[in-house]
Amino acid sequence: MTDWVKIAEDQEVSKLVDKLQIASGNTPANDLKAQNASERDNEPDVAEKPELLKGIYAMGFNTPSKIQETALPTLLADPPQNMIAQSQSGTGKTAAFVLAMLSRVNVNLNYPQVLCLSPTYELAIQTGEVAARMGQFCPDIKLRFAVRGEEVDRNSQIPDHILIGTPGKMLDWGLKFRLFDMKKITVFVLDEADVMIATQGHHDQCIRIHKMLNQQCQMLFFSATYDKEVMDFARLIVSEPTIIRLMREEESLDNIKQYYVKCKNEDGKYTAIQNIYGCISIGQAIIFCHTRKTAAWLAAKMASDGHSVAVLSGDLTVEQRLAVLDRFRSGLQKVLITTNVLSRGIDIEQVTIVVNFDLPVDVRGNADCETYLHRIGRTGRFGKSGIAINLIDSERSMAVCRTVEKHFKKEIQYLNTDNADDIEKIGN
Repeated sequence: MTDWVKIAEDQEVSKLVDKLQIASGNTPANDLKAQNASERDNEPDVAEKPELLKGIYAMGFNTPSKIQETALPTLLADPPQNMIAQSQSGTGKTAAFVLAMLSRVNVNLNYPQVLCLSPTYELAIQTGEVAARMGQFCPDIKLRFAVRGEEVDRNSQIPDHILIGTPGKMLDWGLKFRLFDMKKITVFVLDEADVMIATQGHHDQCIRIHKMLNQQCQMLFFSATYDKEVMDFARLIVSEPTIIRLMREEESLDNIKQYYVKCKNEDGKYTAIQNIYGCISIGQAIIFCHTRKTAAWLAAKMASDGHSVAVLSGDLTVEQRLAVLDRFRSGLQKVLITTNVLSRGIDIEQVTIVVNFDLPVDVRGNADCETYLHRIGRTGRFGKSGIAINLIDSERSMAVCRTVEKHFKKEIQYLNTDNADDIEKIGN
């Protein structure tokens, strides 16, 4: 395995997306016949695309992650192979399937060849950013976002090679308005498949899109988690797949130091945060709250104490949410307070600490270990060290913390935030 396949999923690449040709196209696509087997066999591989290799090198990572080392031979195989792959966030899965997407494009064919579905607007944009970074030296590869707010000329066929978006918009363009031929798609990527399948509406939309695809289309399912229901669904629509599942011990949290802090109430939690900020240097932090009300209250208190704070919650419009992320990603704001809308997939490299102001629980009040994994995975990206702090204000939240600790078999250490020496130790 070569040493260039370890790539950052997100490295402040928003501006690069603008350089891709993603404006609404006005030129009808050529009246091309469906690709036959010989065309697919002659698709150039990564080694034959020096511009793509140049983009990979430019991303500056040298060691393949577990999922990349395992998955890339299958992703790039000729003939193409279907895959169901499980790997947690921050392991490089996005970069792996983006490399496969870019490498499969035939730039001589001016119509969509790759579909990539994401469960949310933000994740679709981020995947596009990774593609922009990796494909920055491949100007002939055209990308278009199929998300809310993106409009196309309904009198023209879409000429772009790669479509990245959400299921509803993709279904509208492909089936309702017939702006591209789904039978000509050669690569279909379903990212965060567990979320997609569990989300009302997305589940059925994915099935409808899948039914429109050619049987020879390469099907790629990626997810951070897979329960039996999701695996059964994946096997149902991905024929003869290579299945890659990282065991729990391979989903290493060793690079994230986890702590819990005992607090009397919400004010006590805020005091703990103040004490932590007063003792150690923090690049950027993400603080997770259970409700929008708590997030707004905490943001107001931190802002009044001089912190540069951004708030991200589900009541914001798509444009507002992206603007918040852009400001945080650029470093204009150092603290991001959010609800679970940010628990999956959004990568900001400078985040050094994640705080669970409220520990994640399911609708029954039990520990939500999967969400916990995604939350603390916002730090410690790609093997870098990170800190996760859980604020405990009741016996119930302490029980949740112990359940999480037992589930991942990783100690969550006690931290006394009234002791400056103890706090300073976690920053070393």
